[in-house]
Amino acid sequence: MDGLLSWLASLFFGGLGNLAAYLAAHVLLCLLPAFFIAGAMAALIPKETVTRFLGRRSNKLVSYPAAAAAGSLLAVCSCTIVPLFAGIHRKGAGLGPAITFLFFAPAANILALVYTGGIIGPDLAAARFILSLIFGIGIGLIMALIFRADDSAHDLATDSPFTAQGGGMGRAPLAFLLVWIALLLAGTLKLGVLTGTYAHFDLPFADAPAWQGMLDRLVPYDAAKGEEGVSIQGAILIALLAAIGISAWLGIENIQDGANTWTWASLVVIALTLLMAALSVQAVPEGLRIGVTGKLLGVAVSLAALSLIAWKHLSQDQLRDWLWESWRFVKQIIPLLVLGVFLVGMIRVLIRPEWIEMVAGTNLLVGNLAGVTFGVFMYFPTLVEVPIAKMFLDLGMHRGPLLAYLMSDPELSLQSILIISAIIGRKKTATYVGLVALFSAAAGLTYGAWVDGTALFVLALWLAGFLAALAVLLFLVGRQTTAPSA
Repeated sequence: MDGLLSWLASLFFGGLGNLAAYLAAHVLLCLLPAFFIAGAMAALIPKETVTRFLGRRSNKLVSYPAAAAAGSLLAVCSCTIVPLFAGIHRKGAGLGPAITFLFFAPAANILALVYTGGIIGPDLAAARFILSLIFGIGIGLIMALIFRADDSAHDLATDSPFTAQGGGMGRAPLAFLLVWIALLLAGTLKLGVLTGTYAHFDLPFADAPAWQGMLDRLVPYDAAKGEEGVSIQGAILIALLAAIGISAWLGIENIQDGANTWTWASLVVIALTLLMAALSVQAVPEGLRIGVTGKLLGVAVSLAALSLIAWKHLSQDQLRDWLWESWRFVKQIIPLLVLGVFLVGMIRVLIRPEWIEMVAGTNLLVGNLAGVTFGVFMYFPTLVEVPIAKMFLDLGMHRGPLLAYLMSDPELSLQSILIISAIIGRKKTATYVGLVALFSAAAGLTYGAWVDGTALFVLALWLAGFLAALAVLLFLVGRQTTAPSA
């Protein structure tokens, strides 16, 4: 009995530790801006602007490459891209282009490709880009075909409940949206000018090392397992997140009735949280060493610009609609995100990385499916999957299953699956998950066969045959899909 209780306790604390580490390290400079960007998309962009480029009836030669190109510039994880996906889909983007955006952004954004090429090799980076582009567009086209009836119905019901339609997007809303994107990039890009520390000072706090040691004991930290731990800065940020939740519930939940003191309090706390997250904070014997980073300067300038635009150029109705839409995405996504991250932490306790060598040491179907499965349950934030993949390679994983893992890990994390299901429904989500798994395994088999010496001509014929067979199957399935699905 004691053994069972100990095992259950390890699962619980594994989930709790994973959740704490995630909230401390990744939600703030990624998800917070993403929610506000999604809210701006839904509230401030006229439907016609979205449908012109990404709509169901848009030229496919324009809409799908445009969706992939937009995704390639965002170096964010799958959890961050989901609210952006929800924003463009709600505003009128067709299911196919929206799915392509959802797939390509975390799988093959420019930073992920550069990092993959530098750590593992340019051949794998090239394969990741080419196959992600082909299969990302393919998955989007397939989803649009299968669910074309639903897509048509969605096209008639995408107007924001507040935003007036007609005309193009004004300069002020456009500038507001672009500055939020700039803030997101300033907080997430791994560039030396942003990550560098330009000045620092010490806050006297003699107990800082002891506090950090306590946090290390409370929250597991093992880089080999992808465990990130919680720093003192992370603990402060978690407390600020709680403050954001309370103040936003009191100040934004009923924003349609007008702003109140809690509304402004929540915005101030959000700004302070973003600034805190952009600092460099280290526990040293002298206390807490606070570093002024380029990231902090970028976030501060962006927040100042946003305040100016909102105060001078946006109407009260526009601000109200933006806050409401952003809060709606938060309520829809955050609970499922928290649940998913907690469950992943529990599952991570049971899975050992060394198992990968045993099942994925050769380029077989079972090995590639193992890479896909591992990507579901061992989710890592954007770019972190690359050094983890390098570890798998060093343990003996074949480069084919390794590519399958790199393509599936950003797409099929358990928390992302739960959130996507809430946005587009279980049937569409199940289809999307199945297609990503299928195409990731196919990508791994294709690249792995090339690594093993198969001629490119033979691989091209195999890939063409695979796609042709799939096209025929989907055509037959599409003919049967005439009524909207639940």
